[in-house]
Amino acid sequence: MPLDLSDESQYDRARLRQWARGRARSAGVDRRDLLRLFAAGAAAGSLGLGAAGSAEAAAEGAAAAPGPPAGAGAAAAAPPGIVKPLPPELFTVRGTNAETNFASLRGTGPLTPVDRFFVRNHTSTPRIEASGWRLNVWGDALAGGPVEFSYDRLRSLPAVERTLFVESAGNGRSFYATQQGQQVTGTAWTLGAIGVARWRGARLSDVLRRAGVTRAAVDVLPRGLDDEVVTNGVNVGRVRRPLPVSKALDDVILAYEMNGEPLPPDHGGPVRVVVPGWIGISSIKWVGDIEVSAEPLYTPWNTDLYRLFGPGQPPQGSAPLTRQTLKSAFELEAGATLPVHRTRLLTGRSWSGAAPVHRVEVSTDGGARWQRARLHDAPRRGGWVRWSLPWTPRATGPAALLARATDATGRTQPATAAHNTQGYLFDAVVRHPVTVV
Repeated sequence: MPLDLSDESQYDRARLRQWARGRARSAGVDRRDLLRLFAAGAAAGSLGLGAAGSAEAAAEGAAAAPGPPAGAGAAAAAPPGIVKPLPPELFTVRGTNAETNFASLRGTGPLTPVDRFFVRNHTSTPRIEASGWRLNVWGDALAGGPVEFSYDRLRSLPAVERTLFVESAGNGRSFYATQQGQQVTGTAWTLGAIGVARWRGARLSDVLRRAGVTRAAVDVLPRGLDDEVVTNGVNVGRVRRPLPVSKALDDVILAYEMNGEPLPPDHGGPVRVVVPGWIGISSIKWVGDIEVSAEPLYTPWNTDLYRLFGPGQPPQGSAPLTRQTLKSAFELEAGATLPVHRTRLLTGRSWSGAAPVHRVEVSTDGGARWQRARLHDAPRRGGWVRWSLPWTPRATGPAALLARATDATGRTQPATAAHNTQGYLFDAVVRHPVTVV
């Protein structure tokens, strides 16, 4: 039976095998450099970007690779950092990133407001004016030469809307250390490296067809306009991650609006890629060019930067990561003080990369007993469910609140997450500390 390459897991495994056999082209990075990165990751358990980095930092950051034709677009000069305000009640700043404080989502509805949507940057947000933005579609699988799309031309195409979450692969990473006592590298996210938005834009399929995509097309490679990534002495270029043409022609969009407003700079404006069902790195921000290739493509973001290393993993690392895991979070400050004998409505959100969440249970006594929470949203793929449970504390002192979700595949959050040195895919039930007074 032929592989379904629109499935991220099968696609990445297939490309890794092809690249290892010399049947996939290294897009923008010399094969010897890729081998060096691969060996470094296997030996060190990460790509060595330090406490604030790791493979995830490089992969979700920025870069520019040789290859696209002249006029592929250029980011305007920008001050370092993040553009939007980062008030401490909404965000925790983590280096070049901003994590949403989950308590700030209480009462905000199913969509994450733009003013509190997390930001994942490796360097800084580029400022690109929509009027000067251009998308160049090029490659050897087009019927003619490169085709350029202006912002206005993109917006003139039929528009679609999709409500989807985008989540960092390292979301929850800090709990490997704080809850399981295990050392990991990378940005110390708690659970706020996720957001759900209503994305509006043009179908990538419409753009490709207008550019003259042919039956020879195998892979489609969107590339961002942010800064270059250098790791282990190798310039790996702008962030880019190929898609099989079957996925590109299916449900991928080039988004120019977020929650009904023009796409802000920190979230990929003026235009970004949104890839339903695939991990966040596939949804390239600040897209500036797209290569349409007649041969398989391989970049560090296919597999090298998104694999598991460490105890219990194969010596050369796991198979490539694909969908995110199952998680739950309280809309309550960690360490919050709650009054005894007064009822508090506990609220939170749960989500899964594999299937809709259909059950959430909450424990208010550290896991001894569990109660089923009320769901406030219809379970749906690509989104989260909000839930609530009233609680009346009966005794003073420290307490641990726990929430665990079960998705439509029957999978329930475990008590512990499988350790890996880069801190990916944390899915265990999180102990949320509070004090009753």
